[in-house]
Amino acid sequence: MEKLHLINEKSVAEMLDREEAAFIRANPESRALYERAQHSLVRGAPMHWMDNWPSPYPIYFDKAKGARLKDVDGHEYVDFCLGDTGAMFGHGNEDVAEDIREQVGNGSTVMLPNEDAIWVAENLQQRFGLPYWQLATSATDANRFAIRLSRIMTGREKVLVFNGKYHGSLDETQVSLDKGRMIPQPRISQNAVDFERTTKIIEFNDVEELERALAPGDVACVLTEPIMTNVGMVPAKPGFHEALRDITRRTGTLLIMDETHTISTSPRGYTGTYGLEPDLFVLGKAIAGGIPAAVYGMTAEVAEVMRRYTQKDGYSISHCGFGGTLAGNVLTLRAIRATLEKVMTDENYEHMCSIAKEFVQGVAAVIQDYQIPWHVTRIGARVEYMFSKTAPATGGEAKTVRMPELEAAIHLFLLNRGVLLTPFHSMALMSPYTSVDDVNRHTEAFRECIEKLA
Repeated sequence: MEKLHLINEKSVAEMLDREEAAFIRANPESRALYERAQHSLVRGAPMHWMDNWPSPYPIYFDKAKGARLKDVDGHEYVDFCLGDTGAMFGHGNEDVAEDIREQVGNGSTVMLPNEDAIWVAENLQQRFGLPYWQLATSATDANRFAIRLSRIMTGREKVLVFNGKYHGSLDETQVSLDKGRMIPQPRISQNAVDFERTTKIIEFNDVEELERALAPGDVACVLTEPIMTNVGMVPAKPGFHEALRDITRRTGTLLIMDETHTISTSPRGYTGTYGLEPDLFVLGKAIAGGIPAAVYGMTAEVAEVMRRYTQKDGYSISHCGFGGTLAGNVLTLRAIRATLEKVMTDENYEHMCSIAKEFVQGVAAVIQDYQIPWHVTRIGARVEYMFSKTAPATGGEAKTVRMPELEAAIHLFLLNRGVLLTPFHSMALMSPYTSVDDVNRHTEAFRECIEKLA
């Protein structure tokens, strides 16, 4: 077998042309719906991300069950995207769906607490080690509220984030590094936000720069994932989390841990598994069976600040910038309870992580056989392959090895063979329903793809 050291750019372009033509031939119903949607939906989809798949237009969804998805043209896919984590525990999971159906018949939102809320908070206490919890409708909102609490508690304005991060559509975080200088992310409007006033950005894993950035005492909080996932997976170096916690405490800076993606680690997330000690903790997407939901936890000290800040002043009441009319509705709470109680179990994670290891072995074997300078990283049930020999240490490094045309070619090749990866990444998630046969299907298609690119 001829050894492949670098991917041929001409082969990538030819594959894209060939696979785009094959996609159009195979998906006339999706194309018709896409063309119809141009007259009523911006970019033909209810959210523009849905039009950012590498295909000429998105496949239009028909139904999904477990780890399989069908489109309107009748094609069935092994789904490793799983709603970009939102359906990580499987489509139409009956353990959750049954409880949702029951609750819908008994009311969906009533602006009142119920026993489910207490059960959920107590379960979250046990999993993640933080004593007090609140609900939001998305992780973006939960991060927004966590930042707001940090500013109230510290009296400081700035938020520190890491280059290449993603924490939702928060205005203050829409920044990037360019040769060491903070700039707005590409195509981002500042929306009247003065980034110099609100934000600092440094590279992940850079302890010396973290020390310098926090030393002036003007940063309210550091907002981070335990490992970076948005720019490709960037693991934390040994000792980084210990240094991060030490420096934030010494400088009076709160630490917010966003585990919306890294909940793939275990039922206790990366935080519970590795004993991290954040001041605030955010989790969204997967926790409510696909219903929009998020939770955010906090230490007793932060909770006391929130309690004082939001308490009633006689009969004068204000929402104080937290929550929303539908936050904490009883339907969402029932879905979260069912997910925590019946789905986010050690047994399910053991299966998911075992299947993820099989996925890694399949990809690694292809990389080894063709001697391509790529690597594959796993965090629990989440796997990603990237175009460098070793995992990047920073978001800046990760950006340099991203190859959009090659990524698109691989995605589209797999899509046309019934394998769905997460768009924007070569990332795959395992669900309780994902099987070894599903993984083998990906491995075979991936091997065929690399063979053609060689």
